[in-house]
Amino acid sequence: MKIRFARLAAHLAVASAVVGYAGIAAAADPIKIGVAGPFTGGSSSMGVSMRDGVRLAVDEINKAGGVIGRQIVLVERDDEAKNERGVQIAQELISKEKVTAAVGYINTGVALASQRFFQEAKIPVMNNVATGSLITKQFPEQAENYIFRNAAHDSIQAPMIVEEAVTRRGYKKVAILADSTNYGQLGRTDLEAALTAKGLKPVAVEKFNIKDVDMTAQLLKAKEAGAEVILTYGIGPELAQIANGMTKLGWKVPMIGSWTLSMANYIDNAGPGGEGARMPQTFIQEPTTPQRQSFIINYLKTFNPKNARIDSPVSAAQGYDSIYLLAAAIKQANSTDGPKIKAALEDLKAPVVGVVTTYNKPFTAKDHEAITANIPVFGEVKGQRVVYAYPDDQKKASEVRVKK
Repeated sequence: MKIRFARLAAHLAVASAVVGYAGIAAAADPIKIGVAGPFTGGSSSMGVSMRDGVRLAVDEINKAGGVIGRQIVLVERDDEAKNERGVQIAQELISKEKVTAAVGYINTGVALASQRFFQEAKIPVMNNVATGSLITKQFPEQAENYIFRNAAHDSIQAPMIVEEAVTRRGYKKVAILADSTNYGQLGRTDLEAALTAKGLKPVAVEKFNIKDVDMTAQLLKAKEAGAEVILTYGIGPELAQIANGMTKLGWKVPMIGSWTLSMANYIDNAGPGGEGARMPQTFIQEPTTPQRQSFIINYLKTFNPKNARIDSPVSAAQGYDSIYLLAAAIKQANSTDGPKIKAALEDLKAPVVGVVTTYNKPFTAKDHEAITANIPVFGEVKGQRVVYAYPDDQKKASEVRVKK
């Protein structure tokens, strides 16, 4: 009898240990966060910079102990800036990888095609680069919205671009050159609306395709229409072809466009012809605050980019901040449950000190945009990098602009 009881006690002890170990293992399971963006192709300078900013933030958080006692693991996928690939990745991240949340999306079209799957699965998405105005308003008929953003949307950028061209610099004859993607055409619409608000119509509106290498026809139409300035919505490689096309024609007018004029593959491919281009920026690679200085030093040390220049500083900074926003929400929710994370994002109790800004209650149930119009400033391409376009903005750069 004593032997029987001893064996039973031993079995119970082993079973208890196994259950206890399983409980510890379950508690220590990593938190999976999906990262989707173009890591190859024409959009890759944005995608890789974003991904590296995300990696940097995750490394810092994990070294500090993780979130709710768990490490963050990134599940990275290259969407190649293709809508259909983005859809496949979204389904894989949700069904196979069981991600807690997702960050990324560089291209507006990919975001609009893909994020509906996260919405249906009640998994939060933090858009950290894509700027199409529709992105956080894609599901107005649904009571709950799982799509958030910490980038300056086009309804902010387009009026800034027009204000810079028309009011600050006095140009009245404006041409618009925009690519044929969702990003370009939605941006074109926003530019035309902003011009209408100024009582102006563009003298020319021209379209081009991704991978186009000759903008002569579009530029000649703008020139013949008497354009004094060109407003752009596109990405780096094609924007460079606009600058190069003007050089070939011997016709130089200012280029003012969306934030993508800061991309390395615009600056490098356009060369001297790209100098002077201006664009809204949420982040310029200068150590104007302790947080920005630390970020820049760590980014350059970790990834060693060419010429100590981040290929897409805006993408890197917003990618970095997106992870800290999600981590704050997971910590506050004390959960990896999607609805609980969403609720926490909509009511963050503590400020999140980021690189772009300090996020003090950045979201509400009805407002999923962390960036307001007072935060971006104008950058200018000068000496093969982006600097502050206006001395006043540079002087005040240490004063963190916060959401109104």
